[in-house]
Amino acid sequence: MTESAKLTLLSLATLSILLLAPFAGLGDIADAAIRQHILYDIRLPRTLFAFVAGAGLALCGMVFQAMFHNPLATPFTLGVASGASFGAALTVFLGLNVSLLGFDAVTLGAFIGALAAISFVYGISRLHYSFSIETLLLTGVATSFFFSSLILFTQYLSNINDSFRILRWLMGGLSISGYQSLLQLLPIVAFSAGIMIWLGRELNLLMAGDEIAISRGVAVKRVRYLLFLTTSLCVGAIVALCGPIGFVGMMVPHICRLIIGTDHRWLIPATLIFGGGFLILCDTLARLVIAPAELPVGIITTLLGGPFFLWLLVRSRRSA
Repeated sequence: MTESAKLTLLSLATLSILLLAPFAGLGDIADAAIRQHILYDIRLPRTLFAFVAGAGLALCGMVFQAMFHNPLATPFTLGVASGASFGAALTVFLGLNVSLLGFDAVTLGAFIGALAAISFVYGISRLHYSFSIETLLLTGVATSFFFSSLILFTQYLSNINDSFRILRWLMGGLSISGYQSLLQLLPIVAFSAGIMIWLGRELNLLMAGDEIAISRGVAVKRVRYLLFLTTSLCVGAIVALCGPIGFVGMMVPHICRLIIGTDHRWLIPATLIFGGGFLILCDTLARLVIAPAELPVGIITTLLGGPFFLWLLVRSRRSA
């Protein structure tokens, strides 16, 4: 089967998920007016929001795996999620209650924390002329541990109510009402996806190694900077609005490579489409598994991601 045929089937499957997911569980509601309100004001925007967030996380994971030549790299590798989480935790601890351009205090705090993490990693990488993969990884891991310790410190100092709010936010979730969050996130993810599509050839060459990329005329350092900043800002925006939703950026690119191959001209749209559909499925499961209550979607993705991670390790060892 050709790549275009596989991409078409993947698109049809995702479209089916997108159309059916909002109706899951609606049959239990007898009142037609309430059912219509839930469908149009809650379920539809939430489903579209899940698609955009899942697509963004999956694309960023794909780019990190290509940049680092590491199949276990995720969108949170460089500490962006930890920085955003600390910003959100600090906002809750300080009791800030402000809004700006439709963003609440926790979202603003999370995005500022993500920018702080990005700036720190970028600043350290500038001290190293080659902007090497090893420098980025080590700086990202150190940044992640640093902000994680600050989160624990902040949570320890918080009262029981604030501590629970912080813990709940750290689980990740897609509980939105209306289209405001979707409209805030969509331009950022769309811009990031456009940059990745534009650099599809460069991503293919980066996967082959820096020497080959340079010999083909790729400005490796400049491309890596652009990809780093674009993906980090995209992840920061998603985490600020959803909280940290783990493993989507690790699982989806791998599954798409198994389906459609490693050519980024096909892998990028496949990852975008499947990433959105995957998070919609996880969110639907989170709504239904203990209905009428719901689980944070981050719990579902982590439950799926743990066994997938182990399978990857076993598969990599067998291949070696």
